[in-house]
Amino acid sequence: MTELLNTFSHHCRSRYGEAVGKLPVDLGIPCPNRLRGGCTFCRAEGFTAGFLTAEDSLSVQIEKGKRILLKGRFHRYFAYFQQESCTALAPSLLLEHCGRLLDDDACVGLLLSTRPDLVPDSLLDSLAELVRCRSKSCLLELGLQSTLQRSLDTLNRNHTVEDFFSALIRIHRHPPLECGAHLIFGIPGESEAEMIGGVETVCAAGVDALKLHHLQVVKGSPLARQYACQPFPLFTREGYVDFLLRLLPRIPRRVVLHRLFSTTHPHLLIAPRWNILAAELSREVTEGLRRAGRAQGDMTVGKE
Repeated sequence: MTELLNTFSHHCRSRYGEAVGKLPVDLGIPCPNRLRGGCTFCRAEGFTAGFLTAEDSLSVQIEKGKRILLKGRFHRYFAYFQQESCTALAPSLLLEHCGRLLDDDACVGLLLSTRPDLVPDSLLDSLAELVRCRSKSCLLELGLQSTLQRSLDTLNRNHTVEDFFSALIRIHRHPPLECGAHLIFGIPGESEAEMIGGVETVCAAGVDALKLHHLQVVKGSPLARQYACQPFPLFTREGYVDFLLRLLPRIPRRVVLHRLFSTTHPHLLIAPRWNILAAELSREVTEGLRRAGRAQGDMTVGKE
């Protein structure tokens, strides 16, 4: 049966012949934007894996991750620099870490999560050569969050929409490097048409992957203080599923969906509280697409 979505797991099975895990690692460096007040929605503890501590060496972090996360379910993995903005580290040090991780035969590649304004060409040149020589993969996941500058300003992102498209173009000049975008839905003041239009825009620009989720209010974040003073509308579970059902057919089939939904640690989450596992939500989305006779890419030009 044809998969309705080109998910990360489906992509890995097609590319590597098996499911592949993600092992988060922490370099212990803060995101530079924290010195400028930080993103209003962000609190690093909200998405840190429970076993992860920057005091451990990367080799110890990987061994812990294999034991705790992979649990024999996956034989291979991507080293995932999820914490903060990894490319804020000096390129020479980051490349040294990347090379050591790629030395592990079980590591199929790297996932580097960072900001669009922290992607220097000096890093891209050497990173592409490193990955190419090891015959492995590398995706730079850029935190765009929105294609509307007014939303980026509201979130205190301190980068521009143009920063993202510039980084995307420069990354694609360095094969085999790939580029993904992280987008948040439900930012106050954004209409559904604007959210869908933003996704269509980054897809048309050639992103290789997307990581999507709804806006969450996390304890201790500036957004939490704003929400306490003047609550703003947030997605309900049903509303978010319905939104995805309208959005996904507009995303080209070639784009890999790394995430459609996530939730911060329950003890830090203020709203919205859906009390549902990601796997359950994924099933709801898949069943909704099947009932509608839809799939990813159905509504794109040429049905890519």
